[in-house]
Formats: sequence, C-alpha cells, structure tokens
Amino acid sequence: MNINCFPTPLFIAHRGVSARYPENTLAAFGGAIDVNAAMIELDVTLSKDRQLIVIHDETVDRTTSGSGAVKALSLEQLSRLDAGSWFHPRFKSERLPTLAQVLDLAKGRILINIEIKPEAFQAHGPKDAVERQVLALVHEKQVGEDVLYSSFEWQVLENLRKMDPRAALGLLSDVPADENLIYWFRRIGGFSWHPDYRVVTRQQVETLHGLGARVFPYAVDGKIDTCRILAMGVDGLIVDDPRQIMAANALENDSRGDFV
Repeated sequence: MNINCFPTPLFIAHRGVSARYPENTLAAFGGAIDVNAAMIELDVTLSKDRQLIVIHDETVDRTTSGSGAVKALSLEQLSRLDAGSWFHPRFKSERLPTLAQVLDLAKGRILINIEIKPEAFQAHGPKDAVERQVLALVHEKQVGEDVLYSSFEWQVLENLRKMDPRAALGLLSDVPADENLIYWFRRIGGFSWHPDYRVVTRQQVETLHGLGARVFPYAVDGKIDTCRILAMGVDGLIVDDPRQIMAANALENDSRGDFV
C-alpha cells in the first residue's frame, strides 16, 4: 500500500464507518476494512499524561460513559470508559483506542488519515509534542507510506514537514480556499486539501489541482451532496458510510454506461 496509489474517487471512512459503528473505535475501523474502504480517517489528541488517544471531541461526554475534558483524564481513566453503548448496547465492550492500537489494526490492510486535533498543539514545541509523538509512532509501526496527516492547525503540519520531508500533509478547513490557504499549501509542500463540502466550488478544485493537490471534502453530520461534489472533479470524499457511497457511485457509473 502507498498513499500515492489509491482509487479515484477515494472514499475515506470518516472516524471509521461511523454511520454503522460507534465512531473512532476499533469496531468502526474494522468495519471500514470489511467493506473494502481504501482509507480510514481518525482523530488523535493527548490525554492528561500525554498519551495518544483516538477521540474527536475535547470532552468524553458525547461518545463515552464518562464526562469531562480529555486532557483532564489519564490514559488509564480514558481506557476504562464505555465508548460504544451510546451508539448501541451491542457495542458496550468498545473502548477508546490508542493510536498504536489503530495502527496495529490497519497496518497493511487500509490507508490511514490521522487528523491531529488543534487543542493538542503547543506552540513552544515540547519534546513530547503531539506531532512528534504521532510521527515517532508511525515510524515505529513502519506504516509511514500509508499515512496521510491532516489538521486544522497548519503549524502542526509545518512541524511535521520539518521532521519528515516525505510526509503526506492535508490542510483541513471549513472556509473556502483563499490566498492564505494556498500560501500554506505551498509553504508546507502539501499533499491535499480537506474542506467542508459546503464551501467547495469547481473553480477551487481546479485551482488546487493546478497546485498538484488532491481534494477530499468531508461530510458534515453525515450529510454530503455526493453527486454534485464528485461532479466538481474532487479526488475523493470523507464520509460516514463509504459502503453506501461506493454503491451509489457504482450505480451511477453503470447508469451512465447505458447511454454510451
């Protein structure tokens, strides 16, 4: 596997298959492998004791049996929380995974998009900074060629670039591409742009393609106008249910074939 070699369009499982499994759990990532998704997307931040934990929110309230800020809880405390029952009782055994556990599950089986959460970033760059830990773990697990790093905090990406000239870096944004984004894409030697699908236009896709960027819009609350966005020439979509989207895309392609 290699991040530079993927099907187009690339359907990326947003927090795993989060429409059918509790998000950001091993069950959700395993579900993505089972439906032959090409890539999983996950969120990583730091626990109180500065361990890499996979969770989207700044608090554990929405997706676990606990409450409070992630950064106020140790890895041991986080690992004891039920991260599945909120979705369905049959997932009560699911726990918040560490990044190491996800990489072990995914290695050699699926590409990996690691989103580093902005709240974990520290401008003073400590030795155990989140981006340093993530990169070190990816190298330890020998999955570097299969990983795409992304973040809304672009300084994280610049730091990764300084540490690894070969890293594939994706700029996340919830606003249209502008001169600032283009500046940062060039500055860090970006690989891709991951925008909120609602702000994407064909002109922006063409502009980013002109810079050599891949464009992967992400769904919002599970919603995305698949046909309209794919028609803009994007390289893929970050979606909650890649199986459903892949099936719909295949059906659309078959229908077009009837008129060729």
